[in-house]
Amino acid sequence: MPPVNNAVKEKHSIDGWMIATIVLILVVTALIALSVWLYYNYNDQKTNVDSIKANAVSIAVKNQVDKDNLKFTELERIPYRQFVGPDDYGTLNFDYPKTWSVYIANDALNGGTFQAYFNPKIVPSINSSQRYALRVTIEQKDSDAVIATYSNLVKKGDLKASPIVEDGNSGTRLDGSFSKDISGSAVIFKIRDKTLTIRTDAANTFKEDFTNLIATIKYTK
Repeated sequence: MPPVNNAVKEKHSIDGWMIATIVLILVVTALIALSVWLYYNYNDQKTNVDSIKANAVSIAVKNQVDKDNLKFTELERIPYRQFVGPDDYGTLNFDYPKTWSVYIANDALNGGTFQAYFNPKIVPSINSSQRYALRVTIEQKDSDAVIATYSNLVKKGDLKASPIVEDGNSGTRLDGSFSKDISGSAVIFKIRDKTLTIRTDAANTFKEDFTNLIATIKYTK
């Protein structure tokens, strides 16, 4: 058997060690690259998830705030206050939102026309072109005469007239434009020898309030 060359054996040993080292380096490098990729991918996904969570929390908080504000607003409007008019004018009474203020322009204690104005928070100065949440007028006129003052507007189509019955009392309802500045709704009822007119100058804004309010109208016949 020929003798083994020590140099050859040593060379094979070195080659094997180098190959193993290279393989190990490649594996380690691959593992490091994979770890780095996984780390950045995790951070990216985590950032996205955190952003989604933050947005979801923000939306949830806003929705809750909106609900709370709506609930607070409704609670502020309930219970309603009750308005009571002069005894000599049929003791008119109805419920109105407690967030509204009322200004009695003429209390009719010495006769004449009773006039009251309602508006959220502050009642603006009184003038014919100013809009109010509610106007209340009790005139010493026949109801037919009061309704007749709107006949031209009804004929032109600016106002629509329709019958209304509240608490067993029959009256007339008007909807549309009362002037170039005012568009709203009004109800007219006969109270003894007088005529009651309740009007809102902004039907779209106060539609629900006006509907609820006229459903509570009561007076002494």
